[in-house]
Amino acid sequence: MSKIYVVSDAKQVLDEVGSALEFVSQSVSRFQSYSVLVDACKQTAPDLVVADMQVGHMGGMAIAMDLHLEESGGRLPHIPVLLLLDRRADVFLARRSKVEGFLVKPLDSFRIGDAAKAILSGHTYEDPSFKPESVPVP
Repeated sequence: MSKIYVVSDAKQVLDEVGSALEFVSQSVSRFQSYSVLVDACKQTAPDLVVADMQVGHMGGMAIAMDLHLEESGGRLPHIPVLLLLDRRADVFLARRSKVEGFLVKPLDSFRIGDAAKAILSGHTYEDPSFKPESVPVP
């Protein structure tokens, strides 16, 4: 059974994402700050962290980078991260932070589930909704 941690300071995001992930795993924990999340990771490392782009004073990109630093320092194992982006322009930041996947808001249960399943199975996930629509030229 996969253990998934969700971090956001917005209750609505925690509820929406947490509920969608309960179809993927029976073990979904919700956190409202990074400090509580990292303490939990040190107790029991999850199989996936889903981080909102805005979390108090430390956003999703900083969370991903800090988890990578904790890993490189030998304090945590590798923990895959799925970022929840606020806008299409944040895709650049997600790629720079070397996360395993990202979703662009607004979110829906199907994309959340698909992204989590892909990352938990060892793949990456890039939300196709950020790409501009192609319009055929007549």
